[in-house]
Amino acid sequence: MNDHGDAHGFTSVDTQPRPAEWVQILDRLSAEPFYAAYKQRLQEFLRAEPGGLFLEIGAGTGDAAVALRSGSGAEVVAVDSSLTMIAQARDRGLSHAAVADGHRLPFSAGQFDGAWADRVLQHVVEPARLLDEMVRVVRPGGRVALADPDYDTQVLDIDDQELARRVLRFRADVGLRNGSLAHRHAGLLAARGIHDIMVEARTLVVRDPSAADNVMGLRTWAHAAADRGYLHTVDADRFVAQFDDAVHAGRFTYAVTFFLTVGTLPLSDW
Repeated sequence: MNDHGDAHGFTSVDTQPRPAEWVQILDRLSAEPFYAAYKQRLQEFLRAEPGGLFLEIGAGTGDAAVALRSGSGAEVVAVDSSLTMIAQARDRGLSHAAVADGHRLPFSAGQFDGAWADRVLQHVVEPARLLDEMVRVVRPGGRVALADPDYDTQVLDIDDQELARRVLRFRADVGLRNGSLAHRHAGLLAARGIHDIMVEARTLVVRDPSAADNVMGLRTWAHAAADRGYLHTVDADRFVAQFDDAVHAGRFTYAVTFFLTVGTLPLSDW
């Protein structure tokens, strides 16, 4: 495990004490209207049609792949590095699901009409290499779509805004491998000869503290930072106290912006 970013469980689901809990987390996220809406939009970017063949990298439970298949009539192949997740995907009716490393996809060049990766690049060791693999396995004229939150865009309403920024900075720079990469996805695609690039930004605004705590674990981030030596324990305790004060006062607000990026592979070399 790469030391930078190993605090996040999605980098090692199968090694967690209770990997099934990560399945539950993904299911809770998928049920949230914000997530459902942006996922649908990301699939629209792919322009899938009956008879097409598409690839989802980092497919998790496979729900998005199943949705694209049922909504478009296209066939979908799903890969994930976690055996736990692939077992779930198969149980949910996705027959073409396999454990694979996105850095080394086991597919021929130009095999797919499109590929997408949703909240994946933020976690991987070499996002550039994964993008190279996505581009390799998609045919000329095919589509590549990405979605990730960009943690450089975070805001949190607690009394001590400097403390809030320190904790959110930890989340962006240490808690995830590539927590502030999403606003650069368009540039990464352009550097690979992809054109017709479009970017949409969607901001997740969380007012329900239970959603932030139970799904995102935001209330725990300060003590995670303290455990890693990035914050004093006293400051972590103060963060939690101010977090709870904001909840009790009815003013709790956390927000982060997601970037949805899509582009088309050229039909011939430029």
